[in-house]
Amino acid sequence: MFKALFIEKDNGQQISHIKALDETSLPQEDVKVQVHYSSLNYKDGLAISGKGKIIRDFPMIPGIDLAGEVLESTDPRYKPGSQVLATGWGIGERHWGGLAEKACLKGDWLVPMPQNLTPEKAMIIGTAGFTAMLCVEALQQRGITPEDGEVLVTGASGGVGSTAIALLAALGYSVAAVTGRKENSDYLLEQGAARVIDRSEFEKQGRPLEKQLWAGAVDTVGSHVLAQVLAQTQYNGGVAACGLAAGFDLTTTVMPFILRNVTLLGIDSVSYPAEKRQHIWQRLAELLPDSFYQKSSTCIELSEVDAYAQRIIRGRVTGRTLVKL
Repeated sequence: MFKALFIEKDNGQQISHIKALDETSLPQEDVKVQVHYSSLNYKDGLAISGKGKIIRDFPMIPGIDLAGEVLESTDPRYKPGSQVLATGWGIGERHWGGLAEKACLKGDWLVPMPQNLTPEKAMIIGTAGFTAMLCVEALQQRGITPEDGEVLVTGASGGVGSTAIALLAALGYSVAAVTGRKENSDYLLEQGAARVIDRSEFEKQGRPLEKQLWAGAVDTVGSHVLAQVLAQTQYNGGVAACGLAAGFDLTTTVMPFILRNVTLLGIDSVSYPAEKRQHIWQRLAELLPDSFYQKSSTCIELSEVDAYAQRIIRGRVTGRTLVKL
């Protein structure tokens, strides 16, 4: 038997509760994992609360991240006792996920634990950190260097934003952090931000082109905030967009793209190619300082997940939420 956060539907209503399940109920996949840690992301909050149409099939064990130890494997790449992690691939949406003591997954969805990482550290990073690294690498590939000027990070108090700040700072960039929670200013400065900007400055209706302020940006918010960021991005700059906390609409013009050569870089972490994931995780392991893990996470138990899911979708969670299984 193993414990899991189990989501079912009863008379059309979504019900979430902790349930003891028999191992025979696990999907018949390549690798069985003893889950040591999972994490709570914005998408998990939407799934568990039922606020977003995240879960595709019921019943479901949510949790888009997991890390732990291989128990059994028919995949020759993974031996019992080896440590692995998994993010994306529809885990916790279409396939039973990480908010359980055990999981059974396809070998192609797993990544061997990188050097210098433990299951705990890997889940402090999680999907949020993986996405942040994809954003930062996209800006680097666009040719944006620390010498080009400030890089903006929106939604800075969240998991993606705060990790992006730490990564950019480690690489020598000067970072401006945008948040609606001024009480987090000290935290963001500790993560490496050079200054903190109130989100209200990005909520007014902007012009198609504004003063050129940012060499590049990581946007986790979308909607009118992203439109404003694009209008303020410097010539030849780039904006890595990975979130839609403010909405999936984007009311903008072609002017930043054709008059300033700005590039909008769409970032997806769910289906990112398996053969490239190890490189991203290794960069995370090398770039993030030990202080990041100490400052950026709150550890909770499975019994606390429902309450934290409500908090995360209301924007009341700072940094990363680690779930100990």
